[in-house]
Amino acid sequence: MTLAIAIGVGVVIGLSLGSLGGGGSILTVPALVYLLGQTPQAATTGSLVVVGVSALIGAVGHHRSGRVRWGLGVAFGAAGIAAGFLGTALNRMVRADVLLLAFSGLVLVAAAGMFRNARVRAAAPGRPLVRTGGGDTPSALEGDAPAAPRWAWGRAGKVLAAGLLVGFLTGFFGVGGGFVIVPALTLALGLAMPEAVATSLVVISINSGAALLFRATSAHIDWALILPLTAAAVVGSLAGKKITDRARAAVLTGAFAVLLVAVALYTAGTSIAGLLSWGTVPGAVALRYP
Repeated sequence: MTLAIAIGVGVVIGLSLGSLGGGGSILTVPALVYLLGQTPQAATTGSLVVVGVSALIGAVGHHRSGRVRWGLGVAFGAAGIAAGFLGTALNRMVRADVLLLAFSGLVLVAAAGMFRNARVRAAAPGRPLVRTGGGDTPSALEGDAPAAPRWAWGRAGKVLAAGLLVGFLTGFFGVGGGFVIVPALTLALGLAMPEAVATSLVVISINSGAALLFRATSAHIDWALILPLTAAAVVGSLAGKKITDRARAAVLTGAFAVLLVAVALYTAGTSIAGLLSWGTVPGAVALRYP
């Protein structure tokens, strides 16, 4: 039964990564904690393996369609490595219920961003919006020959800031941060949505790999559980790429945002209940790395 759950969860995670460039990683931690019985710290470590590998394989699948901007993805990912180290260090010092409560807030932020993207995409069905300039510059639709991205200092600063934020989130929560990467790539550098989705997978794999290295000496990974989950996620990410080719992005994004809200509410409720009962449990201690 546990193996069947792991495979099912892995497919959902991969589908989200492959089709949306993010979001699936947010499901990994709650699934590992509530469905598969891991501690929050172990779950945030195991999720790095699942998300990192499936994102990299998914990026290769998108590369065959010519969507991945490898140079940009590597530069963006490298900017977040130091912040990932800081996030990993803080992860070890936070109590389990507090970690999950903060995580539920992050999930709600991601859901709000996805709802917004769904409305934007619905406004231009079949053609994703592309930013061609700064925040006040009118958008163009893909296919209308948007202006080429420029490496202005302002944009470089935005990319650096977003890269640092994504790296910190990856280290602290064990998530890839695609819901932050995709908007940064579209707004700061003017990438079309399909390119942003594909390139975000490169960034996610780099951040996940770096955060996993930071935890290598103290982390425990249940490989008997993580390996089949990762394999299923890889299959799902390749299938997600096909969904991106055929399905309406607005429908996919909106549906997944609803799922994120449900996950966030369940995680927050469980965490709050744990915090309220904390003082009534004799000898209770925080869950931390050994």
